[in-house]
Amino acid sequence: MSEHARHPAFVYRHGAEPDARFTLANERTFLAWIRTSLALIAGGVALEVLGLDLQPQLRLAASALLVIAGIIVPPLSWLNWARTERALRMGHPLPSSLLSILLGAAVGSAGILILLAILLR
Repeated sequence: MSEHARHPAFVYRHGAEPDARFTLANERTFLAWIRTSLALIAGGVALEVLGLDLQPQLRLAASALLVIAGIIVPPLSWLNWARTERALRMGHPLPSSLLSILLGAAVGSAGILILLAILLR
């Protein structure tokens, strides 16, 4: 396969091919974020569909927060994959993750909303 046929071009047209182990590890990290996204969406849907005996508005807010986080994670994880792959190709230090703070805040906030929903039922 020629270098020109690889996409995204903004990643592959720069630098040299890195050790395949690092590229594959970067891809596994991307796939782990995708699994996390699926779990967030499933958790948000389950929380609402199961109709647990919780304060309804807080339960809905927690569900929506989890689903929204699950929707946001895939594009950010792809961007993180691309930034990391490009850094590997250029021999630059790896960039920091765009997802850690977002995910921590979303899951922590959803947990607080669920706790309040339990306490206020």
